[in-house]
Amino acid sequence: MTHPGRGLHGQAVEELGRRIIRGDYPPGSVVDPIKFETELGVSKTVVREAMRVLASKGLLESKQKRGTTIRPRADWNLLDSDLLRWQGSSAPTDAFLEDLAEVRAIVEPAGARLAATRRTASDLDAMRHALEAMAAAGTDADAMVEADLAFHRALLDAAHNELLSRMEVVIEAGLRVRDRIVHGARHFSDSIPVHQELLDAVEAGDPDAAVAAVESLLAQASEDLAAVRAGDDEGDGDEVATDTLPKEAP
Repeated sequence: MTHPGRGLHGQAVEELGRRIIRGDYPPGSVVDPIKFETELGVSKTVVREAMRVLASKGLLESKQKRGTTIRPRADWNLLDSDLLRWQGSSAPTDAFLEDLAEVRAIVEPAGARLAATRRTASDLDAMRHALEAMAAAGTDADAMVEADLAFHRALLDAAHNELLSRMEVVIEAGLRVRDRIVHGARHFSDSIPVHQELLDAVEAGDPDAAVAAVESLLAQASEDLAAVRAGDDEGDGDEVATDTLPKEAP
C-alpha cells in the first residue's frame, strides 16, 4: 500500500483506519499491535503512534488487562474528515450514501439561501472559476470531481457562517463518493447547466431561486447515482490496496 506524500506513520493510520471502518475487526474485538507490526512491516513505534491517532478518533480504546479493543460504532467520531473519507472509499454502503444525501439535502439549500443574500464579489469569482473548471474538465473524471468540490466549497463559504463552512467535510465526502462512482462510470447527466442556474441565482441575490437550483442539482445527483448503481456500469473506485507499507530504513 502506498500513499504518496505520507510518512510511514500516516500510511499506517490510513491502512488500519480503513480496515476498522470496513469491518475487518468488529467492535469489541481485541487488536494485536505485534500482528500489525508484522503485517505492515513497520516498527513498534509506528504502530503505537498510529493506534494513538485512531484512539483520538474514537476507533480504539486501551484498558489494563484487556488490551486495545475496537470501540462501538456509536463512539466513533463520524464527522472526522478521515473517517468520512475511509467510509466513502472502496465500496460505500447504501446506508452511508443515503445518510450523506440526507445531510446534503439539509445543509446545501440552507447554505444557498444564505449565500444569495451574503455573497461577495470574491465569492462569485470563486464559484465562476470552479464552474469554468468543470466545463474544461471534459471527460477527465478526476478534474471534474475537484472542480465540483471547489464549486460547492465556494457556495458554503459564500454563506459567511463559520460553522456552516465546517460542514464542508461532510459535503465533500458525499460529493467525492458520488462523483467517483458516477463520473468513473462515464455515465452521467450534464450538471453544468444546473450549477450555472445556482450561480445565477446567488449572483442575482434570489434566495428562493438558489434553493430551487440546489434542490434540482441534488435530485439530478441522486438520479445519476441510482442509475449507475442499478445498471451494469460500475465506477472504477479506490480499491484498498495490499497490507504492507514501504519498509523502514534500518
